Amino acid sequence: MEETKMTQETPAVPAKKLTKKDITKSMWIYYAGAELSNSYERLQSLVFCASMTPVLKKLYDTDEELSAALKRHLVFFNTEGILGAIIQGIVISMEEQKANGENITDDAITGIKTGLMGPVAGMGDAIIWAAVMPIIFSIFLPFASNGSAFGGIMPLILYPLITILISYYLIHQGYTLGKKSIVSLLHGGRMKNIIFTANVIGLTMMGALSASYVTLSTPLSFSFSGGSTVVVQDVLDMVAPGLLPLAAVFIIYAYLCKKGPHYTKILLSVVVISVITSLLGIF
Repeated sequence: MEETKMTQETPAVPAKKLTKKDITKSMWIYYAGAELSNSYERLQSLVFCASMTPVLKKLYDTDEELSAALKRHLVFFNTEGILGAIIQGIVISMEEQKANGENITDDAITGIKTGLMGPVAGMGDAIIWAAVMPIIFSIFLPFASNGSAFGGIMPLILYPLITILISYYLIHQGYTLGKKSIVSLLHGGRMKNIIFTANVIGLTMMGALSASYVTLSTPLSFSFSGGSTVVVQDVLDMVAPGLLPLAAVFIIYAYLCKKGPHYTKILLSVVVISVITSLLGIF
């Protein structure tokens, strides 16, 4: 009688897989707090870690693994809050691979975050803050200046809606494509062209806003012995219409470049100068 050997196979551990809902939840946390939880020491690291917490809890079973993952995302991090979603998607993908046993080190995850936060911040500032926001506000500013509530309400609706859609798309693209996503985004200079186009559009809109809503003129005039009178404003309009408003905008811009964004000082200075020059009959 032959003795049969019974072999017992160890059941395969199912791979840990995140759902679309898990990723979207992380996006909402980061979107809501990216510009609110900054600290001088680590800037956005707190909200980034908070946004990763639901994902990490689902991926790691032991307290030691979870603790190490949380510490990994408490290091310094700072980027633009909307386009930064693509970094979040890439990191979530890497954490999922690491939790499933792939050879991804802590330094690799931290390195991806550190390496991408600068370029993505530059793209986000050029696209979101220098193009998307000015375009939205410039469309509805005429309605608001005419007393329509529509002009004041719509930017508050459209801006969050557009930026949420951008964040949603980018985090899922980052997760799906992993590290290749940002490489394809930067490859071939395409992003450079996008940033240049966004800058041109944003500056055009800001120029249009300055010309339309910055009002400055001078009542100065000079009379000559022959009885002729020269009105300074007419001469300036012959040279270039809107020259004084343009000069005022450039003076404020030069101050911002040299001294920084001291908005309260700028506002008070404009009020004081306006009152004094008006009393003197200059402007």
